[in-house]
Amino acid sequence: MQTIYQTWAETVTLFERRGFPQASYGSLDEDEYILHPGAAALPGSLWLDDHQYRHRNPWIKAGGRPEYEGIDGAVSGYVIDGDLHVDGNILNLDYGSPSLIVLGDLKAANLVLTGTSYLLVQGDIEVETFIGNSTDQHVDVLGDLRATLAIMWDEFLPEVGGRIRGRALVPDYVDLDGCGLDVEDPEPHVGLSDLVVPDVLIAGGDASGEDLHLADAGLRYGHMIDRMLRGLPVVRGGRTVAPLEVLPPKE
Repeated sequence: MQTIYQTWAETVTLFERRGFPQASYGSLDEDEYILHPGAAALPGSLWLDDHQYRHRNPWIKAGGRPEYEGIDGAVSGYVIDGDLHVDGNILNLDYGSPSLIVLGDLKAANLVLTGTSYLLVQGDIEVETFIGNSTDQHVDVLGDLRATLAIMWDEFLPEVGGRIRGRALVPDYVDLDGCGLDVEDPEPHVGLSDLVVPDVLIAGGDASGEDLHLADAGLRYGHMIDRMLRGLPVVRGGRTVAPLEVLPPKE
């Protein structure tokens, strides 16, 4: 389906037509966006960082704006006018990547947001593993956040209109109830070691080496990211999906 460049005014008109609240999209850059008119399904994985590195995201070849001819990716983000189903992973690990707005449900194998992309979802998010650890990141889901494991670290917390359904892992000082986040863990008595694959655990007595970011949670953060880049699951029983290429150094 042909993607289309849209001005900010055209994008806001679409949001209003779909009943997407201004409180959700008001923090977006008032700039051009690429619209995918309808639901979208991607057979592989989606690396949002690739927008700025190689201009190789799946919707970057947009039409409708002759003045942008030959200038791939002259936008602030992508708007999917319907559900988005990514067969693999969605990752944003760097700064300056585009926003992703889904006017429906978002499904993927794993979702990692550690850069600056804004993620706005009008419906539910459904993934195996959700990781957010950047206060420059903004995530607003009007429905439920469904994840076998949701890791929210470094003072990052999403805005969730429904519930977080799954195991929520946050620092000890964070009170999710006090932050207005309702968590429903279907297996509260199952230990973390039974939720994730052994490779990402810091076993008793083991040193984490330089992989310290989630050491307080008993997890090897670098190992988790490496597995996702290779398309391997983090949670037990998770799916193996398409790997992501290593990006070249930013120019």
